[in-house]
Amino acid sequence: HCFCLVCGGTGHEYSSYQAKNTFFQTLIHLLKGNIGTGLLGLPLAVKNAGLVLGPISLLVMGVIAVHCMRLLVKCSHHLSENCPSLSYGDAVQYGLENVSGLRRHSQWGKRVVEVFLIITQLGFCCVYFVFLSENVKQVVEAANATTINCEQNFTNQTNVLVPSFDKRLYMLCFMPFIILLVFTPDLKYLAPLSLIANLVMSASLVLIYYYSLTHIKSPIDLPYVGYAKDYPLFFGPPFFLSKVLPLENKMQHPRRFTLVLYMGMAIVTFLYISLGTIGYLCFGENIGGSITLNLPNCCCWLETDHFSLLYCFGIFITFALQFYVPAEILIPPVVARVAERWERPVALLMKTGLVIVTCTLAVLIPELDLVISLVGSVSSSFLALIFPPLLQIAVFHNEGLPPAVILKNLLISLVGFVGFLAGTYIAIEQIIARNAHKPGDSVSDYLVQ
Repeated sequence: HCFCLVCGGTGHEYSSYQAKNTFFQTLIHLLKGNIGTGLLGLPLAVKNAGLVLGPISLLVMGVIAVHCMRLLVKCSHHLSENCPSLSYGDAVQYGLENVSGLRRHSQWGKRVVEVFLIITQLGFCCVYFVFLSENVKQVVEAANATTINCEQNFTNQTNVLVPSFDKRLYMLCFMPFIILLVFTPDLKYLAPLSLIANLVMSASLVLIYYYSLTHIKSPIDLPYVGYAKDYPLFFGPPFFLSKVLPLENKMQHPRRFTLVLYMGMAIVTFLYISLGTIGYLCFGENIGGSITLNLPNCCCWLETDHFSLLYCFGIFITFALQFYVPAEILIPPVVARVAERWERPVALLMKTGLVIVTCTLAVLIPELDLVISLVGSVSSSFLALIFPPLLQIAVFHNEGLPPAVILKNLLISLVGFVGFLAGTYIAIEQIIARNAHKPGDSVSDYLVQ
C-alpha cells in the first residue's frame, strides 16, 4: 500500500488500492508525504530566518499545520455523514453549499483546490528536475576531478574540478526517462521500486544526520535572527494537508487517525527542526539549496557521492507518485471526450506534455532553493493555512461558532495569505535578480560550466 497517499486530494483512486491501511501503514504514509526534497532544504530555511527564530518559527508552523489538519478532518466528518470518503476538494465544495450566498458557486471551491493541488504537485516535479540535475552534476564533477586531494573548502568542492555540462542539459537528459516512468499504467508496478527508494532515502537521511552531527561548528558567528527580507523565503518548507483526508479514508480504524496525526506530525516537526538547525550549524552561511550539495564530494568520507546518487534514485521514483495527482485531475476529463481507441494515446500524449512543461519550467528557473520557496509559499499558504480555517467557518457557521474561534481562524488565514504574498514576491524577485546577474548565455555556456 505504498501509493494511496498520493492519490490524495483528487477523489480519483486506482481500484487496486482499496484495501484498508493499518495504523502503522498510515503513519508511514503520513511521514513520507511530509518528508522529501523540502526536508533537505530546511537548513537554508533556518538560515533565512535565523538560528533562534528559525527553529521557533518551524515549531509554530508545525503546531498551526496540525491544528489546520484537525480542522480539515473535523469538517470532513461533519460533511461526510451521507457521503463517506471525501477528498479535500469535495470537503470544500460541500462546505460552501452550507453558505446560502455561495451555494450556486460551490463547484468552484473544488476546482480552486484542484488548481492548487496541480500547482503544488507539478511544482515539486519541477523541484525534482532541479534536484536531480544539481546533485548528479556535482557527482560527475567530483568523479572527474583532476585531484585526489580531499581537503574541502566551505563550498564542498575539491581543489580542481573538470567542468561539466550545465545543469539544464542534465534536466533534458533526465526528461526521456521520466516520461517513460510516468507511462507506467498502474502505480502498483512501481511498488517494489518505491519500497527500495524509501529504504535508500531513509539510509541517506541517517547518513546526513550523522555527518552533520559530527561536524557541527561553533554558532558564535551565526545570526540568531535573519534579515527581514529573507524571512518570507522561510515559507518554502511545506506541510501537506491535501493528503490527510485520503489517509483517514483508507484507514482500517479511522477513529485512531487523530493519534496517527499527532504522532506523525510530531515526528515530522522534530525532523524539520533538528535537521534544519543541525545542518545550518554544520555548514553555516554556505549551506546550499539542498544539504546534499554540501556533503563531501570525494572518497574520503564513506563515499557520500554514492548516497547522493541513491537519494536521487529515490527522488526519481517519487516523481511518478507526485505526478499522479495532477495527471488524475487533468487527464480523465479529456480522455472521456475522445473515442475509445484514442483514449490511451491521448492519455500518454498528455502525460508527455505535462512532463515537458515541468522540465521547461525547471530549465527556466534552475534555482533549487528558490523553486522550493516559491512552490512552498503557494502550497503551504493556501492548502495548509488559508483554506482549512475558512472551511470550518463555512461548515459550522449555522451552528453558532464562538467569536473567538472565528477570529482565530481569520488570523490563521491572514498569516497564510501574508506568507503567500511575501514569499511569492521575494522568491520571484530573487529569481529575476539571479538571472539578471548571470552572463549572457551561449551554446558554450550550456555545454561547459
